[in-house]
Amino acid sequence: QVQLVESGGGLVQAGGSLRLSCAASGSIFSINTMGWYRQPPGKQRELVATSGGSTNYAESVKGRFTISRDNARNTVYLQMNSLKPEDTAVYYCNAVLQPTGSMPLYNYWGQGTQVTVSS
Repeated sequence: QVQLVESGGGLVQAGGSLRLSCAASGSIFSINTMGWYRQPPGKQRELVATSGGSTNYAESVKGRFTISRDNARNTVYLQMNSLKPEDTAVYYCNAVLQPTGSMPLYNYWGQGTQVTVSS
């Protein structure tokens, strides 16, 4: 069983910073990609940033957010600077990984962490 546990969400004023963390644990053979998605109130889940063979960012966060990974700890981080009210959302950690060497890649999600940016 694989678990993704997120931390670091909260309430911050516009212009402030937050750092999200997500640690993957359990049966993990290899991790292909880790990343962050978010779901603003009343909207669909959207990509924020992913880190695999390359790093990808949503246009709306480029230059403000930075994704990084600690592969030894199976952990991904999201440093969020210059936060805006429109960044308010539930942020979800995502990992695409092989639980064992004989299994294909599977997609896993964390439980989500709330980020609220006040104006």
